[in-house]
Amino acid sequence: MPISITRRGFGLLAAGGLAAPALAQEAAWPSRAVRIIVPFGAGGSADIAARNVAEALTQEFGQAFVVENRPGAGATIGTEAAARSAPDGYTLLMMSNTHTANETLLPNRPYVLMRDLAAAAAVNVAHHVLVVHPSLGVSSTAELIAKAKAEPGRIDYASSGPGTPYHIAGEVFRAMAGIEVQHVPFRSSGEARTALISGTVPVMFDAIPTMQPHVAAGRARALATTGPQRVPLMPDLPTVAESGLPGYEASIWLGLMVPAQTPRPIVERLNAVTNGWLARAQTKAAMASQGAQPMPMSVAEFDAFLRKDVETQRDYVRMARITVE
Repeated sequence: MPISITRRGFGLLAAGGLAAPALAQEAAWPSRAVRIIVPFGAGGSADIAARNVAEALTQEFGQAFVVENRPGAGATIGTEAAARSAPDGYTLLMMSNTHTANETLLPNRPYVLMRDLAAAAAVNVAHHVLVVHPSLGVSSTAELIAKAKAEPGRIDYASSGPGTPYHIAGEVFRAMAGIEVQHVPFRSSGEARTALISGTVPVMFDAIPTMQPHVAAGRARALATTGPQRVPLMPDLPTVAESGLPGYEASIWLGLMVPAQTPRPIVERLNAVTNGWLARAQTKAAMASQGAQPMPMSVAEFDAFLRKDVETQRDYVRMARITVE
């Protein structure tokens, strides 16, 4: 008896035939090296976190996860490269609240964050330290604000570039303190840090563990940290909120995104393995030594977090009237 196959039935069979290799490919992922694009310079918190994540994923999956630094243009160069990559699980993006801020700050960027990329896994969150060069002659946040008010527009502060958490921290500080200071952007936090230590630019918000050795050596003077509570790495240092700006808080968080349309099973595996790594006691201890806290989330939770932070950063940008030339 002949078998009759309708056009719809043939389409379903064809789709099933095409789906089988795709499912096999997803199950075999990763079968070769995976790159993690870091759209920031080497040595910063995103770079350090990416290398730690890469090591953990390499051990778990048995394939190399390789960090590729592609800084510049407010993180848009590396981010565009990730967004334009094939959605096959072999390109990841280490991103931060720079990206959620850029959704407002850079209207002409060559990608749309939540359209061209997809949430994969949150990594950690940390706060900053406000530091000055000793030559500035201030020893507290209150003294810095007083000096800036006495010399409007004459004090510069460094950051790792427009739209980065350090830039946003500086601009929100400026707005809340009611002072006039000048932003001096650099290509990376390392370059900004060098300018601070040399005294070329006297003020900076920076990562706590990275700046701590310079504070201990007297090359920089710490005034305050930017979290809601004091941090264990600098327990005697007050917060900015304690120092005369109640309500002030600034942080940097990091996470992994993938090109949009990356197969969901791959994204879920990546999320599960990352969360497993974040739950380890040694991971928590290592992050604490770097002034950070793990931030495990499901894929759906991280997606919602990203969408909410786009709104939060938009509010910061508008409140502080931040612009990027």
